Amino acid sequence: MIARHWRGWTQPQDADAYESLLKEKVLPSLKEIKGYQGGYVLRNTGAREVEFVVVNFFDSLDAVRRFAGPNYNVPVFEPEARRLLKKIEPLAMHYEVRANNF
Repeated sequence: MIARHWRGWTQPQDADAYESLLKEKVLPSLKEIKGYQGGYVLRNTGAREVEFVVVNFFDSLDAVRRFAGPNYNVPVFEPEARRLLKKIEPLAMHYEVRANNF
């Protein structure tokens, strides 16, 4: 299994809208991808910005490529997300899941 990890930051006033976009549109659409196994949205609210960590799980790098394309290290965004995010990590990271306790 592969964990895809990515971070982005919003202004505090945009955080709820971004979280809603992830939960209502982005994550449900990922369920249509063969090999997608679920994910997490983590939120850390600071005084000046809100950090989001998104971790999605895929069966394999082939499944990641079905989602992100051949250059799968580049983050994938909805146009709406680009408007809400004030800064982004330029690359998504991928890790082999070696153990879990689900």
